[in-house]
Amino acid sequence: MLIKEFRVTLPMTVDEYQVAQLYSVAEASKNETGGGEGVEVIKNEPYDNVPLLGGKFTKGQYTYKIYHLASKVPSLIRYIVPKGALEIHEEAWNAYPYCKTVLTNPGYMDDKFYIKVETYHLADRGDSENVHELEADKLKNREVIKIDIAKDDVTRGDYKENEDPSKYKSEKTGRGPLGENWIKSVDPVMTAYKLVTVQFKWFGLQGKVENFIQQTERRLFLNFHRQVFCWTDRWHGLTMDDIRAIEDKTKEDLEKQRKEGEVRGTKPI
Repeated sequence: MLIKEFRVTLPMTVDEYQVAQLYSVAEASKNETGGGEGVEVIKNEPYDNVPLLGGKFTKGQYTYKIYHLASKVPSLIRYIVPKGALEIHEEAWNAYPYCKTVLTNPGYMDDKFYIKVETYHLADRGDSENVHELEADKLKNREVIKIDIAKDDVTRGDYKENEDPSKYKSEKTGRGPLGENWIKSVDPVMTAYKLVTVQFKWFGLQGKVENFIQQTERRLFLNFHRQVFCWTDRWHGLTMDDIRAIEDKTKEDLEKQRKEGEVRGTKPI
C-alpha cells in the first residue's frame, strides 16, 4: 500500500474552485470518451447521513461512474488481464470543501485493488500539516508532493500552449500569467490537499503497479489543474444550477460519444 499527499495550489478562492472543478470534470470527461471507451455516468444525486472525516461532513452530492479504458492502461496490465476487466468503477461523495473518491475493479480484482482519493480544499498556500487527521502510523508513511501548475514539467504529448498557466491571462479576472514565485504572492489562493491511498495485491507486481498508479495520479492532477486555471473564463460566473445543467447534458453527450467515434484522450506513458 502506498500513501501520498498531493498539494495543488491554485490562484482562486475555495468557492470558485467548487464551480471550476465540476465544470472541468465535465469537459475533461468528454475529451476522454469515444470509440467504446471513456466515462459512463450511472448516478449523480444528493446524499445524506454518510459521515466523512470523522463525521465533520455528512451530506453532499454522490456520483457513480464506470470508466471503460482498455487502451489507457500500460501494456503490462493489458497483457495479463482479460479485456472485460479493464473497467474501473468510481464512487464519489462530494461534501465540498471535503470530497472522497474510491475507485475499484469489482469485475476482476474485487478487494485486492482500490484507489482512494480524499481531498480537502483550504484557503492557504499548501503549508497546512495533516489536514486529513491521519493517525501516527499512516502519517509516518505518507509522502507529501507539492504540484506547481506553472513550473512543473508536463510530457510533450500532454503539453498545450493554450493550457499553460505561465502564459495564460484571464480576461474576466485579470489573473495570470503565473510567474516564478506566484504561489507565495498570488491572491486569492487555495490548495487542494489530495490524499491518495493505493492498494494492488498481486504477487510480483504490487510495488511496480502501485508506483505506476501514483505516478499517473500526479500526472492527472497536474494536467487537470492546469486546465482548471486556463479555463477560468469559461467557468467564472457560472452558478451551481448552471453546473448541474451542464452535468445533465454531459451525461447524455458521453453516452453518445462512448458508443461511436474514435478512442480519445490520455495515452499511457
